[in-house]
Amino acid sequence: MKVKINGYGQRPEEAEAMQEQVQQRDTVDDIVDQWARARPEIDSGPMALIGRLRRLNLHVDSALREYFTQHGLDTSEFDVLATLRRAGEPYELNARALLKSAMVTSGAITNRVDRLSAKGLVERHPCPGDRRAVLVRLTPEGKELVDTLLLGHVRNEERLLAPLDQGERTQLDALLKKLLVAHGDVERL
Repeated sequence: MKVKINGYGQRPEEAEAMQEQVQQRDTVDDIVDQWARARPEIDSGPMALIGRLRRLNLHVDSALREYFTQHGLDTSEFDVLATLRRAGEPYELNARALLKSAMVTSGAITNRVDRLSAKGLVERHPCPGDRRAVLVRLTPEGKELVDTLLLGHVRNEERLLAPLDQGERTQLDALLKKLLVAHGDVERL
């Protein structure tokens, strides 16, 4: 028996279920409707897309914050720990590399490293080749914590993406990447 697949790689029943979800109204629909009444000459399509991205970001940030708070960290602290961990042994980077990865000010990185250092999760070392530079290194406790939290973090992200099937995830990922590249987010770490 052949299974009919639509243009998005979905079976008809999957496409129907997705269409049903899309037909449900969200908060952004109300905002778009208000703009349509107030300024009908303006195309509110861009507002709808950006509004949904912004609102989704709030939900994602909240879920990530809740998970890391349960483990005595905030999202930005986990970001530093994860950046050091994925750098490979000896799990250290200079402040400039951390800054590049986090896309925040140098003061923000200093504050994060200070907090993590106070918790015994990272330590600072002088850079052998440059006395002015400092290396930030995971402590064994920091490595253990990031390794422990990583699996739960990925499960949390999986839960957030659960409404999308693999094809939808791939499509969304490609579209978001296209937007990021178009806006110059192409700097290599």
